[in-house]
Amino acid sequence: MQPSGHRLRDVEHHPLLAENDNYDSSSSSSSETDMADRVWFIRDGCGMVCAVMTWLLVVYADFVVTFVMLLPSKDFWYSVVNGVLFNCLAVLALSSHLRTMLTDPGAVPKGNATKEYLESLQLKPGEVIYKCPKCCCIKPERAHHCSICKRCIRKMDHHCPWVNNCVGEKNQRFFVLFTMYIALSSVHALILCGLQFISCVRGQWTECSDFSPPITVILLIFLCLEGLLFFTFTAVMFGTQIHSICNDETEIERLKSEKPTWERRLRWEGMKSVFGGPPSLLWMNPFVGFRFRRLQLRPRRGGPEFSV
Repeated sequence: MQPSGHRLRDVEHHPLLAENDNYDSSSSSSSETDMADRVWFIRDGCGMVCAVMTWLLVVYADFVVTFVMLLPSKDFWYSVVNGVLFNCLAVLALSSHLRTMLTDPGAVPKGNATKEYLESLQLKPGEVIYKCPKCCCIKPERAHHCSICKRCIRKMDHHCPWVNNCVGEKNQRFFVLFTMYIALSSVHALILCGLQFISCVRGQWTECSDFSPPITVILLIFLCLEGLLFFTFTAVMFGTQIHSICNDETEIERLKSEKPTWERRLRWEGMKSVFGGPPSLLWMNPFVGFRFRRLQLRPRRGGPEFSV
């Protein structure tokens, strides 16, 4: 029981950090003030491989669409319109992927479970707060600990290896945009593949592509399989995310059947809280709020992430 009358709970019933523990409270306050100036990145082997694979698959799709289907086409405007459209979708998808991967999802500062911090919270007598025994932080409401990021994440929905990051309070909008643009580009690629097959069957295979017929068929088949898999996965994830946002309930809260103790923001209010402001075209822009940062490697203790 703390002198202020509030109670501290955690899973393993760890006490508060003592004054002689290896934690500097000033470092916590400074880390909070300059968090916005850092680029978040998780050093997870599986996540980095999945992220690189995502980029390579998008680049492969762009190569097939551009060099196998559009450039050999005799219809100039067909090639220009579809080329611009597909490449714009690809750029928006990869930009959304980068913003999701390099944005702090809402990590709670490590080691802030100190007496000084508790006193600054001005808690009411008898109020219960929770401390994470793994990263030694005071857990805000709806925060969950990620075993891969080694941090507690506010409104954590899930950890996605394909973006090598958690999907949380601060980067959920970028993850939604990523799934949306990948789904749209997959549909576009599948339509172009269908039109290309029809064109090649009706005409001469040697004239519908600059590549040999066997190579053309193999490239188109792989693109069709990739488009089907990407569309299925991202369309399901997009629908799940929109449903979670409209119900103001994360995937973890839904799976754990947690009863809401917070005031829910339903439907449009939930969308406004995630995407920011009233409905507009800015909701679909992954570059909103982006600013260049000075690259500076900063070593961090006790976690797999680093900042630049």
